Amino acid sequence: MKRVGLTVLLSLTVAAAQPVTVTDATGQKVTVRDTTRVVTLGGPVTEIVYALGAGSRIIATDTSSTFPAATRGLPKVGYQRNLSAEGILSLKPTLVIATTEAGPPSTLAQLRAAGLNVLILPAEYTPEGTRAKISTLGKVFGQEAKAAELNAGISRDLAKAALLTARFQSRPRVMFIYARGPQTVQISGAGTAADAMITLGGGVNAVQGVQGYKPLTPEAAVTAAPDVILMLSGGLESLGGVDGVLRLPGLAQTPAGRNRRVVALDDLYLLGFGPRLGRAVQDLTLALHPELKR
Repeated sequence: MKRVGLTVLLSLTVAAAQPVTVTDATGQKVTVRDTTRVVTLGGPVTEIVYALGAGSRIIATDTSSTFPAATRGLPKVGYQRNLSAEGILSLKPTLVIATTEAGPPSTLAQLRAAGLNVLILPAEYTPEGTRAKISTLGKVFGQEAKAAELNAGISRDLAKAALLTARFQSRPRVMFIYARGPQTVQISGAGTAADAMITLGGGVNAVQGVQGYKPLTPEAAVTAAPDVILMLSGGLESLGGVDGVLRLPGLAQTPAGRNRRVVALDDLYLLGFGPRLGRAVQDLTLALHPELKR
């Protein structure tokens, strides 16, 4: 046991002694010297660090970090879009990793002003953006070979999904609904992770002329006329299942509502654009095109 403990200690010491400089999403050059106490902000960031084999260095995450299961036992510093500096500072991290979705900006500025090393990565909803995040963090943690392996796996899975899409002619109209109970229901337009996933899965976003999210209305539902309603598993559960979804304004009058075509996938799996992206695209493609399973 002593030998194993010494090996771990030496590996952490080596990691801390190898400074790595990267340019982050804000254009700042960030030199990382110590990765022994890391706070990750954002589910995709946390998932990537674990996939690289460096999860043991994470001392806390935000509440959107729900995968892998090991994250559940870690302290939480709040939701990534609504952070306060005090809780993060109290943990004395040697590195804070976030994406441009984290905020407010004043909190991140406060962390930097306090002397913390803060690395901010782009939040891009593309396979290229995912691979870039993985490559950057592979460099930061000295796991470049593992990062290359993860990226190769994503590329293989996306290629398999492309072969599936080549087998069908139709592109179903898909409406993504974000719900947290019947009082919080929004539909997704352009520029969102849901919009990008619909396209990757061989569908067409039924919500046109909208940027970002907007509340669901009967008029919007009827105008969109989706063939498929796409949701997060947690959102579907919060509405009481498919029957609850079809009680939302206007949805029962749509083709998706009449055919009860509601597809739900795990929150971070569907929208995370992390290491499981390729598999998520495959699963979504099959869900949107049931004819592929025949």
